[in-house]
Amino acid sequence: MDASTTPHRSGPPRRRGAALVAGGLAGGLALAAGLAAPAAAESVPAGSVPAKAAPAVGPHGLTGAQRATLETYLEDTYTSLVAMTDEETGLPADNIEGDLDPASSSAYTSPTNIGGWLWSTVVARDLGLVDDAEARDRLATTLDTVASLDRHDASGMFYNWYDPATGDRVETWPDDGNTVHQFLSSVDNGWLAAGLRVVAEAEPSLADEARAIYDDMHFGAFYNPEARPDLGVGLLRGGFWDEEPPGCSVAGDYLGTGTDVYYTCHHYDTTVSETRIATYLGIAEGEVPPEAYYASHRTFPDTCDWAWQEQKPIGETREYLGVPVFEGAYRYRDLAVVPGWGGSMFEALMPDMLVPEAEWGSTSWGVNHPLVVRAHKEHGLDEAGYGAWGFSPASNPFGGYAEYGVDAIGLRSDGYLSDGETDVDLGFDGCREATNPAPEFGDGVVTPHASFLGLVYDTDGVLDNLAHLADDLGAYGPGGFYDSVAVRSGAVAERYLSLDQAMIVAAIGNVLDDSRLKDYFVDDELEQRLRPLMEAETFSATADLTPGVGADVQVQARCLAGRAHVAVRATSTGDGRADVTLATPYGTRSFDDVAPHRSTYQSFAARTAEIPSGTATVTVTADDGSTTQELSYRYAAVSCG
Repeated sequence: MDASTTPHRSGPPRRRGAALVAGGLAGGLALAAGLAAPAAAESVPAGSVPAKAAPAVGPHGLTGAQRATLETYLEDTYTSLVAMTDEETGLPADNIEGDLDPASSSAYTSPTNIGGWLWSTVVARDLGLVDDAEARDRLATTLDTVASLDRHDASGMFYNWYDPATGDRVETWPDDGNTVHQFLSSVDNGWLAAGLRVVAEAEPSLADEARAIYDDMHFGAFYNPEARPDLGVGLLRGGFWDEEPPGCSVAGDYLGTGTDVYYTCHHYDTTVSETRIATYLGIAEGEVPPEAYYASHRTFPDTCDWAWQEQKPIGETREYLGVPVFEGAYRYRDLAVVPGWGGSMFEALMPDMLVPEAEWGSTSWGVNHPLVVRAHKEHGLDEAGYGAWGFSPASNPFGGYAEYGVDAIGLRSDGYLSDGETDVDLGFDGCREATNPAPEFGDGVVTPHASFLGLVYDTDGVLDNLAHLADDLGAYGPGGFYDSVAVRSGAVAERYLSLDQAMIVAAIGNVLDDSRLKDYFVDDELEQRLRPLMEAETFSATADLTPGVGADVQVQARCLAGRAHVAVRATSTGDGRADVTLATPYGTRSFDDVAPHRSTYQSFAARTAEIPSGTATVTVTADDGSTTQELSYRYAAVSCG
């Protein structure tokens, strides 16, 4: 960042927190009452991050050094987005190679990529990376091209693939020449619409143009009111084709235009999903009824008919706006988390970049979001022993693209796998036996953008994790963090993806600039329609499934006098006295009547110079025997030769 550049501070006053105090107060509170139910930067060598002069202090809990680090990350990340964006059209390519050679940019882009470029340029302006005039020129170029793109006339929606150099629809894939059956995606259009909303509020000189494009986009085109006949409410389809495609499709005309399109056979029916952005926009614009917010599954039901899902959920049914909602959650260690489809970070946290979900839903998203971050951290550091964490779909370091996540908190039975190969099978109590509940994990693939999404919920932990990825694993290049790294082999996907970089920019912008990006996205109408829905709900997520007992645990394999040891320390976190047992493959020790906040410790000698990775188990039982908690932690292999 050029220290001589003053960050942009013009624009409308913030009003996100005050919208219900304005003219919409009565309507907003009435709805809430009806909801309640029983309860251009210099290149840097790979693997290093250039130091930046640290200011003396940093706002919002950041130290000066932390703020300087984030500013460096932001500057380099935005550099990659500029490198992959065509100067004539203002359209970003989908991806670019790690050396930022423009010739390596992909010959296709999507509505999501375009939306991400729009909000990233606003963040770059506000934080002083580009001046007002340059940002305005870049945004205007993109908007002019977007306005000219071929789209579906009746819905105003955009197709999924365009050539960033020309703006033409991509009809054959550049890599293999196969035919592209052009699709109109509800979620991709949602992210473009989100970017347009940000520009309309952040740059008054472009507001009319951005708003005109946005106003032509009708999310009712995706809403099937008959998707959940059991609830009497609908869901959004994944999207549609305007010509009948090969494979499964459903003819329909949700807008009533008189002409059928061909919808996907699936709906977006899970709550913890990045796809919810499209539902939010449909509700905000009055094209989707508010009841649809409650139509998606928090988990699938807990009966044997649904035993194909990852695990048997816990929870209870509550009712909102007349819609019964099974408030299911999955167990993960001592947490209960509302899962996503694959257990990835971006499913849970991408919409939170723009919508203040945790603020509005203090008993729903406000509980779940930090727990998802914690689950990813515990999986990477403790359960799998990778030494790093943050899992989401990303480039595969060994070629191609793959889906990564924490399998145990994903609804899909075979999950998004953190190492791409190890499928956790926890069973379904009373219906299906577990076949692989505590596996050995392989070469885990960590994705920097996933870690950045948790920045607001665990700032210190995220920054420590990112420093490890950059400094120890070589996952940093001239455009910021490379897309992914396999933590044990050290293989790095030296590529930048437009969407992943835009998520990083949004996450940093929200921390450095006090969620200004959310202020741009949210207007009074959106808040009045969405906030009461979120405020009314109570998830079954919790930070402690066994209140009264618990422990903070540290496990480490190390060398003493040429022999391998496994050291286990457990500090009781319960409310009363408890019995604690430490167990490893090399021995067990029990401690009786341990007081709250007192530690137990044992170093177990393996009697050999080398041991493989393994698991230590800590069992904590309340003194009266009423409650027991068992915690398992992995440790790395060690050789003392």
